[in-house]
Amino acid sequence: MTQTQNTETAISVVICVYTEDRWGDILAAVDSVRAQSRPALETLLVVDHRPALLDRLTREYKETPEVRVLANQGPRGLSAGRNTGIAASYGEIIAFLDDDAVAERDWLRWFADGYADPAVMAVGGRTEPIWASGRRPVWFPEEFDWVVGCAYRGLPRGRARVRNVLGGNASFRRTAFDAAGGFATGIGRDGDRRPLGCEETELCIRLSRARPDAVLLLDDRAVIHHRVPPARERFAYFRTRTYAEGLSKALVARSVGAGKGLESERAYTSRVLPAGVARGVRDLALGRAGGGRRAGAIVAGVAAAAGGYVLGSLRARGGSAGSFTVAESGRDDAPEAVA
Repeated sequence: MTQTQNTETAISVVICVYTEDRWGDILAAVDSVRAQSRPALETLLVVDHRPALLDRLTREYKETPEVRVLANQGPRGLSAGRNTGIAASYGEIIAFLDDDAVAERDWLRWFADGYADPAVMAVGGRTEPIWASGRRPVWFPEEFDWVVGCAYRGLPRGRARVRNVLGGNASFRRTAFDAAGGFATGIGRDGDRRPLGCEETELCIRLSRARPDAVLLLDDRAVIHHRVPPARERFAYFRTRTYAEGLSKALVARSVGAGKGLESERAYTSRVLPAGVARGVRDLALGRAGGGRRAGAIVAGVAAAAGGYVLGSLRARGGSAGSFTVAESGRDDAPEAVA
């Protein structure tokens, strides 16, 4: 890959990886990018402080020049991995794909279509779950599919402006990072067992503040399919993830203020979730499977998230919520490609 190539409308794809347990998923994710109807300029695999995985992927793609394997140049975690990919990439549009997801053939085509408008700074897509058990657990409410990293009931359909895109299926102009900086480390997943998130929400709010004219889009034609492992189909994970979301939202509110940080969540909890509870109760009354359990899961999820938010806010006030930093943006040739 050379900087002399025409990159004006080229798309670099960044896939952050951290475990050999997802080896088959990682290969499938890369294959889905290589099969795009609108080819990617390059695919960057950013390995999160796992030397054995780094070496194995280097060997796997040593004869594949359009796939580069990089070591995360920052602290452990998804945000620093994404920032490494941004800095090492050459495309003027940078897309992010989860390491346990596969993109449909026109995924990048629909992303590129959104950038025909120069005001568009980010385009996200729709993520569909692939349940390990073969079907959605009967108790699992569609309103909470974000728990497993997927599109949820309440998101707009078609193409629509949004406050933030969802990180596992998203793209940004490079100039968005020039304006707002990179992903904040200290927010989101960092190798800890607690499933935190919201790093893309915080970035998108910073972007909108730095560029008030910026348009952020959700286009549900840009589809990926995300694997949901058995452990994440269980209520224990549901409860843990919703609690962690509350902690994450407290960090976002600390960074950008509660007004913007909770703007979409207020509409979600006041409209979408009550409607979901009502549907569950109706299904229970009609004798449909899982109706009562879905309604109960929604209530439990709200309670867990609220508890996490309160605790996270108290920790922030007491100075024990931890710290986060915003990475500087820009293309950086320092992260050396291993393959």
